Amino acid sequence: MSSALKKITSEYFEDILVRLAHHSAGIEGNTISLPATVSIIVNGTLPTSSGATVREFYEIENHKQAFERITSHLINDESLSVTIIKEIHADLTDRLQYDKGQFKKSENIIVGAEFQTASPAETPVLVAQLVDNLQYRLDNAKTSDDKLLAILDTHIQFERIPPFSDGNGRTGRIVMMYSLLQEGFPPLIIEKETKAQYVELLANQDVEGFLQFAKERLDKEKKRMQAFHNMDKEQIKYD
Repeated sequence: MSSALKKITSEYFEDILVRLAHHSAGIEGNTISLPATVSIIVNGTLPTSSGATVREFYEIENHKQAFERITSHLINDESLSVTIIKEIHADLTDRLQYDKGQFKKSENIIVGAEFQTASPAETPVLVAQLVDNLQYRLDNAKTSDDKLLAILDTHIQFERIPPFSDGNGRTGRIVMMYSLLQEGFPPLIIEKETKAQYVELLANQDVEGFLQFAKERLDKEKKRMQAFHNMDKEQIKYD
């Protein structure tokens, strides 16, 4: 089990889930508020005043089963695989897509993109190569920055394929988080308010820019993780 995973207390687990679901779904246009996201993730209910659609509710709620699944794989110290990627997609698109967990069968286009996405025939091979290349780079990395660059670059390339008919952004961000946690990094939560900057970094394949973008957020997350860890120790002391 990674050192990062060992620091995930039950309260911090919920905190990650809430923020991940809220921001990752929000990047894709989900309008559910942060307080309503807390209600969905923690209590399994949606406030009637939210005005959210059933689809938006499931987009949020499905993050819970996806994150619980990757946690199980991480506890078993399983390397990222095509199977795990498909499982993440299936969990995130449960009750939303008929082709959950299956690679795309038709061509897809990224709005505003000037490059050609991978064809359905190319996709399985490209995703397998992406996973193998990431593992090779991680195994041969000399510094933590080398590892972080490999993970971020893989995320960029994943989103340029993209392998599924829909749900690629949400899936790609959890896949990226999987590798980060496995390599001992804090989780990376990309706030929906930074969508324009994030999308531009992906579109330009700006790996160095993405590295600086990620490091700023990982440094803040490390402090948040430690605060939850300290709070948990204090609770144990006074129980």
